[in-house]
Amino acid sequence: MSCLGNVIWFLLGGIWMGLTWWFFGVLCFLSIVGIPWGRACFVIGEFAFFPFGKMPVSRDVLTGRPDIGTGPFGTVGNIIWLLLAGIWIAMQHLIWALFCAVTIIGIPFAWQHVKLAALALCPIGKTIVPVAVAEAAERAAAEERVRTSRS
Repeated sequence: MSCLGNVIWFLLGGIWMGLTWWFFGVLCFLSIVGIPWGRACFVIGEFAFFPFGKMPVSRDVLTGRPDIGTGPFGTVGNIIWLLLAGIWIAMQHLIWALFCAVTIIGIPFAWQHVKLAALALCPIGKTIVPVAVAEAAERAAAEERVRTSRS
């Protein structure tokens, strides 16, 4: 089912949002400082082309340990990103979501745009993985939190 969803998504607008993410990625790569944001744009751009069957997850949840993108530097990076590009990409996703939500068939596509809009606001520290991997990582992280709270 996700394959069919991805094909329909790609043909009916996913290509434009993926290209938008890649465009911002190229802009970020024009400066040395913007390379981490550019890398995130290309990863999320690929996700924007074919989002069904995949899910964004925080890297610290996935790996079980924090890294530079999931700590204070990641927060600062997300604030900079939000002000320079995130708000614009999120608005485009929300506009596409409104167009998709006009029909009942388009509601799953609108929901994907809403999720991508939320991701557009703070992409640093996130990675894209298959849904099963993301759910297993989140379940393991929740179990670890319960285990440490009981100790």
